[in-house]
Parts: sequence; structure tokens; C-alpha cells
Amino acid sequence: MADLRSRIRSGETLIGVFSDLASPMAVELCGQAGFDWAVLDLEHGAASESELLALLYAAGTTSMAAVVRSQSAERLRVGRALDLGAEGIMLPQLKSFDEVRTAISYLRYPPTGQRGVALRTRGGGMGTVGHADVGTINERVVGIVQIESTGTVAEADAIAELDEVDVLFVGPADLTHSLGIPGQFDDPRYLDALRSVIDACRTHGKAAGILIYDAAGLPPLVEMGFRFIGLGSEGSFVSAGAGAMLRAAGRNAPA
Repeated sequence: MADLRSRIRSGETLIGVFSDLASPMAVELCGQAGFDWAVLDLEHGAASESELLALLYAAGTTSMAAVVRSQSAERLRVGRALDLGAEGIMLPQLKSFDEVRTAISYLRYPPTGQRGVALRTRGGGMGTVGHADVGTINERVVGIVQIESTGTVAEADAIAELDEVDVLFVGPADLTHSLGIPGQFDDPRYLDALRSVIDACRTHGKAAGILIYDAAGLPPLVEMGFRFIGLGSEGSFVSAGAGAMLRAAGRNAPA
């Protein structure tokens, strides 16, 4: 199977999941279910950086690609996740084009970027890639920028134009709060923001991404032009499944 970046760049619609339980078994189960990718979430999920390697190993037992949402867009946080073997990085909480341009440079080795060179790492090929060939690693790394502020919506076109950016990924909750309409996902201002992101991605051949928790919302988003869609999280699956089983047994949720 082609690597995740090649699949994104080819225009394929890819469905993923957010990993928030810090459980290697949950990651493996999601991979076996057939998700194209998982975001191992170090920003809001339960895992810490010390637990990341086990999650990456779990994803590696399946065909599911493993992307890491770093705790922040700092060089050290990004570099550590890549060295441990992340196939891509989701960069959170960036407010402007200038912040994105700086942070996205941490994903790739020089001269393309500012990633620290340490080749005897999982992400560096465990010593099998020579210094002259680090460009082959650069070509596989997926760069995902979260669009969750008014600033990044306004500069979506410039962000999408950056070669190192593959996906502009809308964070619905943060974006509605930034717009002053918290949780109002049918507000015209929010929908206009989505269209701005999609238009920027279409212009520059990038993928528009978003996270949703209701599969019924998937078809209209695909029709709009989203191609990198997160369909819930491990925690949401456990919660929904547990609730459904209890209701089937005639038990209501506690008040």
C-alpha cells in the first residue's frame, strides 16, 4: 500500500480516528477495523510522550497510518514524535501564517526544514538511511495544520500554498469558539469558514480535513470537498457502545 502522504496527494478520501485512550490495544483494534489513519493525540488525549512508542508499535501491526498530534508546535515536541516513528504530525493551536511557516519547518531535515538530524532513530530509518538520502524521509512525512482560529481561516490560502503542508484540518470546537459562536456548527459564519478552507485546498491541491462524531454527517462533508475526515475517537466509541449495550438491556444512564 502507498504511504499516507502519497494517498493524500493522489486525492483519495481517507477516514481516520482520534486515539485518546492511551491504549495500544485500542489503537490496534482501530487499525484492524480498517481506518486509514489514526491521530495519536498528545494534546487532549490521555497519553503522554513516554507512552507514544507503544502506541506507534500498535499501529504498526496494522495497515493504519499513525499521525501524532503533538502537545504543541514546538520544535522539540515535533522532533521527538517524528524520531519515534510518527508518519506525520498534526500541528495544533497555530494562529497565523507566520506561525505555521515556522512550525511546519520542524517536520523535515535540512535543507528543506529545521528538523534535527538523528538517523539512528525509528523515524530516521534506524541507521539504514545515509545522510545523502534524508530527502527520501522528508518526502514521506505528512504535514497537517489545524485550522482552529480566525487567523488561520483568513490566511488559509497562503497556508495551503506551502509545499510542506498536506492537510488543512478544521478543529470544529476551537474554530466556533474563535469565531464567537461556540458549538454553533450550523451558523453561516462557521460554514463560510469551512468553505474558505476547502477553496484554499482545491486551489493548491491539498486535502481539507475535519473531525466529526456522527457518521450521518459524513456524506455532506465529502460532498463539500473534505477528504481527510476523522470519524470519532476511541473514547467516543467506548462511550457509545457501552451506552447502547445498557439500553439494549433495559438500563438507562445514571442521572
